[in-house]
Amino acid sequence: MLSPTARDWVVFLDISEKRTWNLKGRRPSEMLAWASAQIHCQFHASENRVALPPSDDSKHDVQAENETVFVPNRGERGQCILSTPPKILFCDLRLDPGESKSYSYCEVLPVDGPPSFRGQSVKYAYKLTVGCQRVNSPIKLLRVPFRVLVLHGLKDYQFPQDEAVAPSNPFLEEEEGMKKDPRLADLATELLMAATSRRSLHLYSISNTRGKVGKFCIFKTVYKIGEDIIGTFNFSEGDIPCLQYSVSLQTEESIQEEFQRRRGQPVSFSTHARHQESCLHTSRSSFSLPIPLGSTPGFSTNIVSLKWRLHFEFVTSREPVETHLVRENQSETVTWSGVEQIDVDTFSWDLPIKVLPTNPVLASYVSPFSSTNSTTI
Repeated sequence: MLSPTARDWVVFLDISEKRTWNLKGRRPSEMLAWASAQIHCQFHASENRVALPPSDDSKHDVQAENETVFVPNRGERGQCILSTPPKILFCDLRLDPGESKSYSYCEVLPVDGPPSFRGQSVKYAYKLTVGCQRVNSPIKLLRVPFRVLVLHGLKDYQFPQDEAVAPSNPFLEEEEGMKKDPRLADLATELLMAATSRRSLHLYSISNTRGKVGKFCIFKTVYKIGEDIIGTFNFSEGDIPCLQYSVSLQTEESIQEEFQRRRGQPVSFSTHARHQESCLHTSRSSFSLPIPLGSTPGFSTNIVSLKWRLHFEFVTSREPVETHLVRENQSETVTWSGVEQIDVDTFSWDLPIKVLPTNPVLASYVSPFSSTNSTTI
């Protein structure tokens, strides 16, 4: 789980011991030629929905397994649209029986990269790939998938120059980078809080061709993933009886026009939560829709854009519906039965909302990825 800041990756290589013995009765030590690590983002598109220009990076996939070239995305589907420079973890490492070594890997992701996303038309998947080669053996790759959340607005931020001026030292590059990371993380949290904590009353009048149905009230339209969207209806001032309503939390995935397989192809919708309620003779009603922590916030790239919305559907009566009242001190028994048939009208309405990422620590609670990965070299 990453925000657009640096993140430490700790890689543990567990070398299994051989069961052979030399002439002196000792098990030989193991020799590893090298190990490198690199992060890459793999892009995959549906051929039925997206028309992409031919890619020239397919030549990496045909390299033999025993070559000494480290290609992190070898054998992966789609195109590699983002990759960090490979970093060497070690060279010529010798391990005695029972001995182990640990190495730390740190990298900064570009802030203009896409977030992790698995849609109906496209997919963006991030992976950390660790490649290791035993002497006189083929290269082994360990791929660790992880999720990336992108918060726009951090790229152009300038940190205040409030630190003491010190002589330039190339050996302090890592320390300076680690010093800025907490500040960038704090800034991201502040931006999220400022954007999603503002509350103001938003009132919308609901009506169809026959007249006014009611009012809808919501206190904000900018949310973080993991939050609940709460809204209320007031049908007491309506002229048209509302029999039933439903509210769906949806994402709208649209392909940019130049990459559409067919001109004017329809937009893809996905429903993440839904509330439905019968509301005849109801003056007020409310709903609460949770935004899943595992969902992707809204974003836009040169190929695809993702937007969020609330989709409303209303069922109204064409004729006035009789209201039954209980008289005071009524002694006789009265049986009420529902109307067998009512002429109705249906109409829908869409309210755009904005969904932003949340703290990566909170989002990691629902991460489908394992925290431990291993491979045999």
